[in-house]
Amino acid sequence: MQLNKSENEAQPSSFLIKQTKLGDETLDQINGFWFLPEHVSGVKRVLNEFEPRQDDVILASLPKTCTTWLKSLVYSIVNRSSLGSLEHSPHDLVPFLELQVYKEKESPKRLENNNAQFGNGRRIFGTHIPYQMLGTTLETSDCRVVYVTRNPKDTLNWMWHFENEQKKDEEEAWPLEEAVGNFCKGIFPFGPYYEHVLGYKNASLKNRGKVLFITYEELAKDTETHVKRLAEFLGCGFGGEENEKVAEIVKSCSFEVLSNHVMNKSEDPCSDSRQATSGDYKNYLNPQAIGRVNSLTREKFHTYGFMYGI
Repeated sequence: MQLNKSENEAQPSSFLIKQTKLGDETLDQINGFWFLPEHVSGVKRVLNEFEPRQDDVILASLPKTCTTWLKSLVYSIVNRSSLGSLEHSPHDLVPFLELQVYKEKESPKRLENNNAQFGNGRRIFGTHIPYQMLGTTLETSDCRVVYVTRNPKDTLNWMWHFENEQKKDEEEAWPLEEAVGNFCKGIFPFGPYYEHVLGYKNASLKNRGKVLFITYEELAKDTETHVKRLAEFLGCGFGGEENEKVAEIVKSCSFEVLSNHVMNKSEDPCSDSRQATSGDYKNYLNPQAIGRVNSLTREKFHTYGFMYGI
């Protein structure tokens, strides 16, 4: 079953259409998706230059959907004998293609050695690029893609918090009402949210052996089960060491442990410093805002049989 045909078709990405504002940020639009201007060149380089290998692992997501946690878990699953490496930022262990590997103009050295320093050499990368744009590249190999998403209201709420946390004391806060309006109009970094999620959801239905779609909520509810599921999908199941090693990975990647490492003691813009509590949006969004997002979720997801987000 394909949820929405138009959302799963790869498109060219060689031109900018228009610009808009997200709080104090300017966003550029490429074929219906929004990017910070400083990310555009990296995105284009990935689309033009990246050649995935057969055993590569690509972790895809929107910002503020618990990417950091997924990076930690997947890195630990693939490199289970190197759990001590988690003292490093997950964004060093698993760099973003467009934000780190292809950010600079020179040859992306991290493309070859990002795991050589810490792990077993199998390449693991992160990306926020929509499947509608990156799918053609990913489908050139048998690389594995893992996509994580999160409840739209929590995603919106966490982005609003993140943007305001970056502001200086004298700067005016980004109004929550404005953030809700932007989100519902599809104005979100690497978004619109719904189209981004559906792109990878459709890909997982079409290519079940290559694309694994998982939600933050199910991962948080039963982490050990989904760690085993991730390991099987990536071709590195636990076998006889399953229970002990799975528990060790879950503990090593817990928020309490990760928050003590350098990733949350620095000003790394990729890092997530707030614990991702499901349903936290209820403490901030009023009933009108919740109803507005829920209505859009029914239209975008439920209409196509994807019963998620409410």
